[in-house]
Amino acid sequence: MPTVSVKRDSLFKALGQSYSDDEFQKLCFDFGLELDEVTTEQQIIAKEQGTESSKGASEEIIYKIDVPANRYDLLCLEGLTAGLLVFLEKIPQPRYKLIYPTSQNKLEKITVKSACMNVRPFVVGAILRGITLTKESYDSFIDLQDKLHQNLGRKRSLVSIGTHDLDTIKGPFVYNAEPPKDINFKPLNQDKEYNGEEIMDLYAHHAQLKQYLPIIKDSPVYPIIYDSNGVVLSLPPIINSDHSKITLNTKNIFIECTNTDLTKGQIAVDILVSAFSQYCKDKYTVEPVEIIYEATKEVVRSPTLQYRSNEINSDDAVNFIGIKETPQKVAKLLSKMCLKSQVKNGNILSVEIPPTRHDVIHARDIYEDIAIAWGYNNILKTVPKILSVGKKFPLNKLTDHLRQELAQCAFTETLTFALCSREDVSDKLGWSFDQIPAVTISNPKTLEFQVVRTTLLPGLLKTIGANKNMPLPLKLYEISDVVLRDPQAECGARNQRRLCALYYNKSAGLEVIHGLLDRIMSLLEVPWNVNKTDDGYYLEATEDPTYFSEYCANVIVHGKVIGKMGVLHPDVLHKFDLRRPCSVVEINIEPFL
Repeated sequence: MPTVSVKRDSLFKALGQSYSDDEFQKLCFDFGLELDEVTTEQQIIAKEQGTESSKGASEEIIYKIDVPANRYDLLCLEGLTAGLLVFLEKIPQPRYKLIYPTSQNKLEKITVKSACMNVRPFVVGAILRGITLTKESYDSFIDLQDKLHQNLGRKRSLVSIGTHDLDTIKGPFVYNAEPPKDINFKPLNQDKEYNGEEIMDLYAHHAQLKQYLPIIKDSPVYPIIYDSNGVVLSLPPIINSDHSKITLNTKNIFIECTNTDLTKGQIAVDILVSAFSQYCKDKYTVEPVEIIYEATKEVVRSPTLQYRSNEINSDDAVNFIGIKETPQKVAKLLSKMCLKSQVKNGNILSVEIPPTRHDVIHARDIYEDIAIAWGYNNILKTVPKILSVGKKFPLNKLTDHLRQELAQCAFTETLTFALCSREDVSDKLGWSFDQIPAVTISNPKTLEFQVVRTTLLPGLLKTIGANKNMPLPLKLYEISDVVLRDPQAECGARNQRRLCALYYNKSAGLEVIHGLLDRIMSLLEVPWNVNKTDDGYYLEATEDPTYFSEYCANVIVHGKVIGKMGVLHPDVLHKFDLRRPCSVVEINIEPFL
């Protein structure tokens, strides 16, 4: 969930009322939010820098509020206070509208060249006229853009917003894509011009911007926006031009939003202009921009600030939630959630969905807002009106039984990470990664979490490595899921519940692991089969680079291999920084259900 940091005093001033921390926490809960932390700017900076204090930082109280991931309209102070004030019925719901110049021909235009189709094909625009920003509202404006970039825009890969002082540039504007060497302008807060390649080098080590460079770096052309005089506005999704930067003196803001997902681009602009149009001379008004696509000759205007309507059955809604209320009361509850509603015919409600509520796409979303406005804690608990008996999932029930028995065998349970590095499941175990059916993470945060584990063994070995000073022997086990790539599965992969036990001592102790396996099979009522037929279980010698040659065996139950048992190869132990022998058994427990 995204977190919004707002100054407490500014928030209370906007709400027109002061609250204690507990009172505001309750208000957040009633509105479907959560007050995550009460802190100060000084404490935040000190925590980030790892110091006890931070000179010059404010000691003003800051509220960190967790916002649902789909409520983009609440990601800034302006949107949050508007939503709370409507919820508290202190103000009517804002009505957003488009305004046009005296002549339709004077609408600002952006022409999208055909070359853009190969890099960032879409653009959306808007203009805020007669706006007045303070230092606080300016910071909030920039912060909302950043949050939209990170959440809705998936770190600018889908959406990138540029904001410009309209009085410093002249339309119509051109959105084109050109070779990096042909692009020259002065980036934001820089003192000289750079071309496209030099800008990539300039921001290669920038703390914030370096993460966005790969989005276009390998493209033969970079997206670029010019005005009618050839002045560069921005190089999306990297940086704006210093020429058109907005300041506290800016009165007219031109917004351009390039994107690879047109719907998300429209949502981003709708949220941005809805939140800050309250600072315009004519409150809640936005001037649209005309977009002309050269390749298709299509002409569109944005934003549309469209109000949608939906009809729901009030009886269906209250029955779904589990409350009893009249259609008139339900309509009032929805209006508190910025969904203006009225009773149409009998129990049919006509619900108006504003341009700020793009999260409402189904009747169930409207039901959710009714439940929030009613209060989850106010919904009475009732016995289900169906005949059913709850019971534990069979696989989990089996897992719990085995855990108890392994603990009684003096083995200690561990719980290790489900993600690991590529080397953990391949090279360190003597395998090539190409031979492993591993599910790879497309954007791993660290080298330690690149793939989903295909075996429980690396996690246990790392646990041993972190506890080498503990008295010997070390007897560990884990019963958890691994994930295996499977083309036949609906999602291309499947989970498999496994049991892995490990014995680490001065001697390998294979007999200890073998005894544990016999105990497990005895509990599962699977007999030892001397004749090695499909009835019962037996061991069969095999070769595996993870284990000592001739000290490895397949565990076969009812004719099918369910796992392996053996003494780990010294190379494997060395790669996990272990110096003593180790025996392991790892089996799939799902066949025993």
